[in-house]
Amino acid sequence: MVEIYYKFIKKRSGQRSDIKPLIIIPPVKKPISAFAKFRQLEKQNSPASTGVLKTPGTDYRVKYTNTNNQSNQNNVAVIKERLLAWCQAKTKEYENVHLNNFSTSWSNGLGFCALIHHFRPDAFDYHSLQPENRKKNFELAFTKADEVAGIAPLLDVEDMVMMSRPDWKCVFTYVQSIYRRFKDED
Repeated sequence: MVEIYYKFIKKRSGQRSDIKPLIIIPPVKKPISAFAKFRQLEKQNSPASTGVLKTPGTDYRVKYTNTNNQSNQNNVAVIKERLLAWCQAKTKEYENVHLNNFSTSWSNGLGFCALIHHFRPDAFDYHSLQPENRKKNFELAFTKADEVAGIAPLLDVEDMVMMSRPDWKCVFTYVQSIYRRFKDED
């Protein structure tokens, strides 16, 4: 929607008024909230959606077919495995990062930091991070992902710190957003 402000101008020669545009302001795109982004990503990859799922690499794409529930569960498992394999490949050289699942493997924040650092090594000093400083690690990862890559912070630092076993669906969704941002850069 474009907003136009009008200025009324009276002509000296008559009593008629003309309306002329004074300024044209282009529409401003409102930023999407983290929760809205989370719901959008979840909807894109739900079994009810059609088309190609967002998964690591062209070779990994799986097309949903609504044949039966078991088939859909298998597809989701394959997608999870391939996304995890992508994460492992990008973080294999990083100290204190052992990504085996989408829950406890991410509980100290270093997995997120390693993924961001892999693609943006100048953003921060990964080697100064400690696994026991969970809050600092999460804050750094989510802040830098947003600042240097435009990845919305879908996860809350306080929630992640409180949980020793993060919800795998939340972690999986956030990691998908990291993958989508960087998939073509490496």
